[in-house]
Amino acid sequence: MAKPITKIEEPVLTEKEKQDQSLQKVLEDVSKNADGIKETIQLLQELHESGILGAINHLVEAKEQVAKIAVGQMLRPPVTNALNNAMAAAGVLTEIDPETTKKLTAGLSKGLQKAEEGLRTNKKVGVFDLVKLLKDPDINRVITFSLDLLKGLGEGLKD
Repeated sequence: MAKPITKIEEPVLTEKEKQDQSLQKVLEDVSKNADGIKETIQLLQELHESGILGAINHLVEAKEQVAKIAVGQMLRPPVTNALNNAMAAAGVLTEIDPETTKKLTAGLSKGLQKAEEGLRTNKKVGVFDLVKLLKDPDINRVITFSLDLLKGLGEGLKD
C-alpha cells in the first residue's frame, strides 16, 4: 500500500526561471495594452521635445530644495494672512442665507448699472432733490438697509 502524502513540495524556481516568468508577464501586459503604451510613449516624446520632461526631472531631483522653498513661501505673513482671510470669509458666507446673497448681488448689479447711467448724464443733485429722493421707496429701502448694516457692523466691532 502507498504511503499517504504528508508534505507537498513546491517546485523551487531558479533565478533564470523567475526572470523568464516575469518577462512573460510583462510581454502579456504589453500586448494587452499596446495602444495605451504607444500613446504614453508619444506623450513622453512630446514632453521631451518641448523640454518639459527635463524640467520635471530636475524638479524631482531637487525635491528637497523645492519643498523647502514652497514651505518657506507658504509661511510668509502675506500668504498666511490671505489664507486666514479666505477661511474667515468662507465662515461668514456659511452663515448668510443664500437668498439674501442673491438679492444683494442682483441689487448691486442693478445699482452699478444705474450709477453708470447717472455718470453719463452728468446730472447735478440739489438739496431739494435729496429730500424728494427720501420719499422714493427704493431709496428708503437702501437707506434703511445701510443703517441696519452699519448698526450690525458696529455691534460686531464692539466685541
